[in-house]
Amino acid sequence: MEEKALSDYLATFRRHKTAFAAISAGLFTLSLLAALLLPPTYRSAATILIEEQEIPADLVRSTITSYAAERLQMISQRVMTRSHLLAIVEKFDLYAKARLTRTTDEIIERMREDIAFQPISAEVIDPRSGRPTKATIAFSLSYDAPRPDTAQRVANEITSLYLEENLKTRTQKTAEASDFLTEEVEQIGAYVGELEQKLAQFKEAHMYALPEQKALNLQFLQQTEHELQALDVQLRTLQERAIYLDAELAQISPDTPIISDTGQRILSKQDRLKHLETELVALTSRYSDKHPDVVKARRELEALLRELGPIDNSLDTVKTLAHLRGELAVLEDTHAPDHPDVIALTSKITAYEESLAAAAPETTARAVAARQPDNPAYLNLSAQKAGTLQELEALRKRRIELQTKLADYQDRLQRTPDTERQYLALMRDYDNAANRYRELRAKQMEAQIGEQLERKSKGERFSIIEPPLLPEKPIKPHRPAIAVLGLILGLAAAVGYIVLRTTLDHTVRTPRNVAALAGVAPLAVIPYLVTDDLAVDQTRQRWLLAGLGLGALLLVLGLVHWFWSPLDVLWFRSLRKFDTLLG
Repeated sequence: MEEKALSDYLATFRRHKTAFAAISAGLFTLSLLAALLLPPTYRSAATILIEEQEIPADLVRSTITSYAAERLQMISQRVMTRSHLLAIVEKFDLYAKARLTRTTDEIIERMREDIAFQPISAEVIDPRSGRPTKATIAFSLSYDAPRPDTAQRVANEITSLYLEENLKTRTQKTAEASDFLTEEVEQIGAYVGELEQKLAQFKEAHMYALPEQKALNLQFLQQTEHELQALDVQLRTLQERAIYLDAELAQISPDTPIISDTGQRILSKQDRLKHLETELVALTSRYSDKHPDVVKARRELEALLRELGPIDNSLDTVKTLAHLRGELAVLEDTHAPDHPDVIALTSKITAYEESLAAAAPETTARAVAARQPDNPAYLNLSAQKAGTLQELEALRKRRIELQTKLADYQDRLQRTPDTERQYLALMRDYDNAANRYRELRAKQMEAQIGEQLERKSKGERFSIIEPPLLPEKPIKPHRPAIAVLGLILGLAAAVGYIVLRTTLDHTVRTPRNVAALAGVAPLAVIPYLVTDDLAVDQTRQRWLLAGLGLGALLLVLGLVHWFWSPLDVLWFRSLRKFDTLLG
């Protein structure tokens, strides 16, 4: 197969230049028509800045701690709901033709495709970690529509929804946090009140056995023990004094001695009786019963007995009984109740008490009245003894009181460990609850301040730094690019046509073709002769092509003027750009 040279392609181009022009012009015209007839799409965009709260976070802390990107995604999901988008579609009568043939879900999906959300991030220092990180500082919202005014109004509506939703979300979150903390504070406050009531009841029930009173109870216990020991010493001293007074009273006669003119003491009948009884005992121990001295002593004794009558010794018994009781009190302080000395002395006191009870009352009274002491020394000692006995009685009562107090203090100290365990458990619960209440109360106040911060728009907020503007030109289709692409495709298609036509054409047209076919070079070459008719036809074709080109140019200019932009506007734009390029 013969290889084609460049001259072959050029010859084919010259032969088929009309087809070349028709193909390239046709495709270019189609691209121009597509660029001009495709519906324009206008985009109106708004840029919203995420501003930090005006008041420093060190002074007032917001209860919203999520990142801006997370909140933006949440707000986007809430704004892009079916109800919101349908309301916008109905409000601005969007997709009027499409709503006649498509379902509501398809309309909603198309609108979501026409809405563009783009976050704007920057390198910032994270206040939590102190490290550089990417954070969302702003975002842009845009809407694509076939009409510029529709794009602007819908973009404004969507921007307003984002701003309202952000404010609503922040206010709602701060209110929910404040309400939640208020409920928690009320609950923990009621619990703290219950614990305070339990503590008050516990303190009232264990008033003197609380842990903080342990040292005081121990001090009172020691003081009571010391006082009791001192009291025992006083008791022993008074008992010894009572014994001493009894001994003194036993040695002194209750009656005042009678002195004769010679200075000798005259015995009373009672003393004479005792003397005679003692003397009779002494005489009978030396002599027989018939001895004159013994008989004489008995006669005197009988005479005194007849004179005095029955003798009652109850007073002596009472004195002896009081003395024995004093000795018993001393023994009981130092010995156990089952000690032999205590038992013997108790039996002896019982015998004296029975003897005293068996005495005749009238005889005892008469004897006692007849034997009223009148000795000043005896009366003085008797008064001292009575005072001592009264002091002893008072000290015994005081001792009983101290023993009762000592037992009470000991009981308090014994109950203190168990009371302390229960008290510490209550205090631990109360302290934990009180600390929790204070923490929640502080958080509640912060939440309330944060809520006021959001209500007064002093917290983090969205600020429009670039509102949606009326777009001056569509973002698509890119008509110059489509036209240039159509021109390139037309030229490429025309060139491809020439190449294909040359490759598939096996006609002998040049001497080189004849030489290749015959194997020898031709002797002569007759040139192509153009007749007059052919020249006329070629001229006519040129004028036809020129007219078609002019018509196509006028058609393109008309389409540009009607469907894209007025020609005068394009002219002035071109002049402005030219002036800009020239400086």
